[in-house]
Amino acid sequence: MMLQTLLGSIDRLRRRWLYGLVSALVALSLILSTAQPSPAIPWLDLILRGVQVIQLSNLGDRQEVELGRRINDQLTSQEFRLVRDSNIRDYVDQIGQRLAPSSSRPNIPYVFQAVESEQVNAFATMGGYVYVTTGLMRLADNEAELASVIGHEIGHIAARHAVEQMREAAIASGLVTAAGLDRNTAVNLGVELAIRRPHSRQAELEADQLGLANITSAGYAPGAMVDFMQKLVGQGSVPTFLSTHPATSDRIAALQRQINPATADQGIGQDDAAYRSRIQALR
Repeated sequence: MMLQTLLGSIDRLRRRWLYGLVSALVALSLILSTAQPSPAIPWLDLILRGVQVIQLSNLGDRQEVELGRRINDQLTSQEFRLVRDSNIRDYVDQIGQRLAPSSSRPNIPYVFQAVESEQVNAFATMGGYVYVTTGLMRLADNEAELASVIGHEIGHIAARHAVEQMREAAIASGLVTAAGLDRNTAVNLGVELAIRRPHSRQAELEADQLGLANITSAGYAPGAMVDFMQKLVGQGSVPTFLSTHPATSDRIAALQRQINPATADQGIGQDDAAYRSRIQALR
């Protein structure tokens, strides 16, 4: 009798242990099969942020060119209209492509474009994009004068002035986070800087110096840069191209100190009649 009682107690204890084990396994399976909220995965978050932000402090050439392309797309679709005449487009590009290999930064893909505008103006954005207005093209007397303006804008790109200007503007506006600058914000800021905000005095003088070296190396008469600036000043009212730049007289004086008077007029691009023939579609 006592033996039967003992065996019954053991059997009940075994069933309880088995039931407990089964219950624990079922509960565990439910926990594992139920979707649980998970914390952000640091490396994945970093990858996604890298697509959306730009570190202006160490922007590489490829990143700058891509950002410049996006800025150019917005400029040409929303801010102004490019010249449609293929002869004018090709002529501006030919001058620019002649200058680019002689610049101090020849290893990026430059794009030179003519803009439909009566204003006398020229500007550039990062990554190799240069723009000149039809108003400026009409005012120039010859190809060397137009080349001097394009060379100046290449100088801005060579010195990465737009990148530095964007960095300063983004910091001043509180747009930069610890990760960098949001890509869409960078594009919008780049558009604003390209057409509405002037470069610093130091940047303009540096672009003059680089532009002068560029056009001279490419074979153009260096004196054309001074001639064009003097033409602008002689108009009476300073045009848009110079209205926000350093004093033109100071820039002319600085250029004249760098140019040898004996060779100022030596070089290509001084045929006024040939130039008028090339831009006759604008007349």
